[in-house]
Amino acid sequence: MRNKYTFKKSTLASLWPLTGLSSLKRTLLLFVVLPLVLLSALGIRFGLDQANQFQNQRLKNDLELIGRAISLPVGTALNHQDLDAVYLALDSVFVLGEVYGASVFDVDGNLIASAGVTESDLSGTQIPARIRSTGQGHEAFSRVKGRSLFSHFLPLFNAAGQIQGLIQITRKASDFGRALHQLTVIAWLVWGVFSLAILAAVLLGHYGGVGRYVDKLLAHMQRVAEGDLAYRAVLEGPSEVASIAQGLNHMLDSIEQANRELDAHRAAEAQLAEQLKDTEKMVAIGSMAQGIAHELGAPLSVIDGRARRLERSGLLDEHALRHVQGIRHQVDRLTRTVRQLLDYCRPAAIQARTVAPAQLIADVIAAIEPELEAKQRRLHADIPDHLPTVHGDAGRLELALLNLVRNALQASQSQIGITVSADTAQLTISVTDDGAGLPPDFSLDKLVEPFFTTKSPGEGTGLGLAIVRSVCEEHNGQLSISNRAQGGCEVRLVLPLQRKAQEQYA
Repeated sequence: MRNKYTFKKSTLASLWPLTGLSSLKRTLLLFVVLPLVLLSALGIRFGLDQANQFQNQRLKNDLELIGRAISLPVGTALNHQDLDAVYLALDSVFVLGEVYGASVFDVDGNLIASAGVTESDLSGTQIPARIRSTGQGHEAFSRVKGRSLFSHFLPLFNAAGQIQGLIQITRKASDFGRALHQLTVIAWLVWGVFSLAILAAVLLGHYGGVGRYVDKLLAHMQRVAEGDLAYRAVLEGPSEVASIAQGLNHMLDSIEQANRELDAHRAAEAQLAEQLKDTEKMVAIGSMAQGIAHELGAPLSVIDGRARRLERSGLLDEHALRHVQGIRHQVDRLTRTVRQLLDYCRPAAIQARTVAPAQLIADVIAAIEPELEAKQRRLHADIPDHLPTVHGDAGRLELALLNLVRNALQASQSQIGITVSADTAQLTISVTDDGAGLPPDFSLDKLVEPFFTTKSPGEGTGLGLAIVRSVCEEHNGQLSISNRAQGGCEVRLVLPLQRKAQEQYA
């Protein structure tokens, strides 16, 4: 049972590989982290495209501004046929450090002057014609001497406002990509750090908000699976997790209540089985007692009668007389044993009436007087005046008290005592002796079992206390036995003054 159910005890124990993650973590990664990462990647891609366009446009605008800056001095120099001024103007563009070459062409595309890397001839292209027709600048990518160039063309106007040629300003085409490369690397590095931050935030947030409480629930379920049904989960964390913990606690409470009820049913069944066993024992003892009474009653009466006649005949000497008296003593013992068997097995057909405790105890003392004289024991009775009466069967109560006094007589060394007390609810009769007392490990349940006795062989049948308990239960009373501090034993018989179920005696 211990190893049948196992639970994972840590949601942080396996962050990688993903197959080791809990389903809730995989759900968060799939529906939270992944969309955020993809959206941020699309945003960076769009931003880089916009930055690329902006950077390219800025570089183009720079070339256009440079071209417009030198177009006026170049145009003036051409009007005056001053080539030195033209070259001077072209050389001035390299001061900015962003221009790769500059040149001047006539309206047909023939080269007039150049500096740096430029086209040597445009007459074979559509660029001169396009500029003449539009009167506006033009842009183009080309390869010159194995190099990729970006060129910006601007028209040159004379004093009359007519196009007299064009200017070409070039720079490396790689300058456009190189300008954006560093920004792209930085952007994607930032995106990677941002993605890791999102992943860590989601996983740590899951653990701090839900995971650790789920771990505690799993640990709780593990303890329950191992058999600790008394353990209860702590109601903490989000309301959903706390509700689950509360539900588990309620389930365990129900299981515990069901187990208690089951134990109670089992105890009741065991008690009923014990009662059935006692009933069967009583039936067997009753059958045996009836057989014994039938088989031994008449012979014992004959033996006792003849022994009594011999004892009274006066024909026996002292030695033979002692033998006859021993025979009568043993016959009396056998007769008393048969009577106790019959008393114990007698059906509880109780004849209830009002009983005076003082008269009841006086009858018991009168019945036990011969045995007291034979054993040379003293009896002290403390019976208060005006005791309340009890409702019960006087014969059965007298039988129970007689057995208690006889047991005390057999256990005593010199004297026994009877004490009676009463309050508003019950009457207590206490019988004491000054004997050796009971062993420290005695059990009342064991003492009241039929045929169990602590006396030496031949001194008791083990039915006296069993009869007392039977009479006590018939009258809804209580029986207790204890050792006295000053030595000896004390037996208490407690009887209610008002019967709760007097219809039993009807």
